[in-house]
Amino acid sequence: MMGRVFKLLLVLLVAAFVGLAGFAYLGNLSPEQVRIEAPVILDAQ
Repeated sequence: MMGRVFKLLLVLLVAAFVGLAGFAYLGNLSPEQVRIEAPVILDAQ
């Protein structure tokens, strides 16, 4: 019985690792870049 539990945990661990690696490789995780311009007023005398 304990052998089946360990085997199930191993299979779930491998599946989680494969899923994470696939998501990191195929998923678009880069943020969208937007140009932001704001005027700056300097109080220099």
